[in-house]
Amino acid sequence: MPLITRNRAAVGTLAAGAVAAALVLSPAPAAADHEDTPTVRELLERCGESTDLCEFHPSGPPEYFQNTAEQVGAPVYNCTDHEQLSQVSWSKTTGESNSVNLSMTATFGAIFKQSFTVSYGHEWSSEHTQTQRTQITAQPGEVATVYYGPRMQRVHGTYELHFGSRQWGHYIWYAPFTAEGPADDQGSTVTQSTRPMTDQERAAFCG
Repeated sequence: MPLITRNRAAVGTLAAGAVAAALVLSPAPAAADHEDTPTVRELLERCGESTDLCEFHPSGPPEYFQNTAEQVGAPVYNCTDHEQLSQVSWSKTTGESNSVNLSMTATFGAIFKQSFTVSYGHEWSSEHTQTQRTQITAQPGEVATVYYGPRMQRVHGTYELHFGSRQWGHYIWYAPFTAEGPADDQGSTVTQSTRPMTDQERAAFCG
């Protein structure tokens, strides 16, 4: 990572999804800065509150990926001696998250969403709710389950923060940031699986 010029600091890049906390300082006289180094979270908490400038700069287009499928709705237990066709009603809400575990309703979140819209031509989706009735088939003695995996987007970038007075020894800080949220173009996956009931399940659900 290139070092920043005098009176500037750069936050070191951490592994994707990790909370960034380590900072790399620009060269300075040994006695020039004895203050503690801030975390990315501490910097972003000051965004728009004690900064002259707080901007988010995306690095590259959004990354799209399929989120891990999770069970939705209630499992169907077939206690009969014939194939059973059922409708499973379910609803699942997928929200946003970020690398510093701060609420995106804060000022830095509003700045991120505005920058996202300007950069990519559509709004950031903070939340998506999928509601559906899924038809599922279970053979005698089986339990059938529905799974839902939302399509997600991930954005990497850097916050640029300017302070009117030195903060932790510097006027300007750069902080890496990653946010994840549901993709507008959903393309989510809905799957189902079946397996034999356990003895405990048969006793509990079949009487």
